[in-house]
Amino acid sequence: MSKVKIDLNGKSILVTGSPGFIGANLVLRLLKEMNSGTVVSLDNMNDYYDPKLKEYRLSLIEKSAEASPVKHIFVKGSIADKALIDKLFAEYRFDIVVNLAAQAGVRYSIDHPDVYIESNIIGFYNILEACRNNPVEHLVYASSSSVYGENRKVPFSTEDKADNPVSLYAATKKSNELLAHSYSKLYNIPSTGLRFFTVYGPAGRPDMFYFSATDILADSGTVKIFNYGNCKRDFTYIDDIVEGVCRVMQGAPEKANGEDGLPLPPYAVYNIGGGVPENLLDYIRTLQEELVNAGVLPADYDFEGHRELVGMQPGDVPVTYADTKELEDDYGFRPKTGIREGLRKFAQWYAEYYK
Repeated sequence: MSKVKIDLNGKSILVTGSPGFIGANLVLRLLKEMNSGTVVSLDNMNDYYDPKLKEYRLSLIEKSAEASPVKHIFVKGSIADKALIDKLFAEYRFDIVVNLAAQAGVRYSIDHPDVYIESNIIGFYNILEACRNNPVEHLVYASSSSVYGENRKVPFSTEDKADNPVSLYAATKKSNELLAHSYSKLYNIPSTGLRFFTVYGPAGRPDMFYFSATDILADSGTVKIFNYGNCKRDFTYIDDIVEGVCRVMQGAPEKANGEDGLPLPPYAVYNIGGGVPENLLDYIRTLQEELVNAGVLPADYDFEGHRELVGMQPGDVPVTYADTKELEDDYGFRPKTGIREGLRKFAQWYAEYYK
C-alpha cells in the first residue's frame, strides 16, 4: 500500500505508555529531532515493575524537554479512562497517535487477566473511539510478536495465520489488530500496527529476561534458562525499535476507494525485529561477558555455576524470528544492532544506574 508522507514538525502528537521503555525512548527522540509541535505523554505509572524506573525515564524526558523547541506535557492517567482520553483529544487535537500503553508480560497475564482486558482491550477501544470522533492523520500502535502463537514456520511473516494465541496477552494484541482494521474500514482511520520482537536495552523492563537475569547474577543467584536452552529469540535493540516507529509515523497508509466505491481500509501491520534468531545460551553468555566488562560481575565469575536449564514455561514459544522485508521495502529500514553491541550498552547503563 502506498504511503502518505507526514512531516512531524509542528504536529500535535500523543504517545501513550510514556514513560514506559519504548514510549520514553520515542519521546526523547521526538524532543531531540522535531523543531516545533507538541508531544503529550500519557502513563498511569502503575507498579507492574518498579515505578522508580519510570520516574527515572520521565526525568530524562523532562530534562530533554527543557532544551527542546517542542512543547512537552506529561499526563498521569490510564487509557482505560474514557473521559480523560476524550478530554485530551478534544484539547490537543492530535495529528498523530502512538499507542504504546498496554499491560505487558506473557506470564503475568496467566494470573492477572483483568488488567489485560482493562488496558489492552477497553483502553485501546477508547483510543480508537477518540480517533473516530477527532480524526487523526495516523494511528500507530504496539502489537507483539506473541500474536504468532505456536506458528512453526520461521521467519514469521505478517502474511502468516495469527489466530492461535497461547496467552491472554497475545490474544489482546491480536484483538488490537482486528479492532484497528474494523475502525480503519468503517471510519477511514489510517492505522499501522507494529509487531515488536523481544525489545531490550538500557533502562528496559526489569521483567524481561536479560534484565531479570542481570539482577539475579549480580546477587550471585542462579538464572533459569527455559526449554533447556533450546530457545531462540529475535532480540531487537531499543534504538532500532524507535527508528522503526519514527519512520512508520511519517508514512501513513493512503486512503483509497475500492471497485465498489467504498473505502479500502488504510491499514497495515509490520514486524520490527532484529531478523537474526539468537540462541538463549549464546545470549546469556554474551550478557555475562559484558557484565564482567562493565564491572557488574567480577572477572573470575563462574558462569556455569550460575545457570540452570529448565523446561518450557506456560505461554512461551520456542522460537521467534521476524521477516522484516515489508518494513524494509516500505520504509527503507532494517534493524542492525547486534546483541554484543546492545548488551554492552545495557551493561554499562546498569553499572551506572545501580552503582
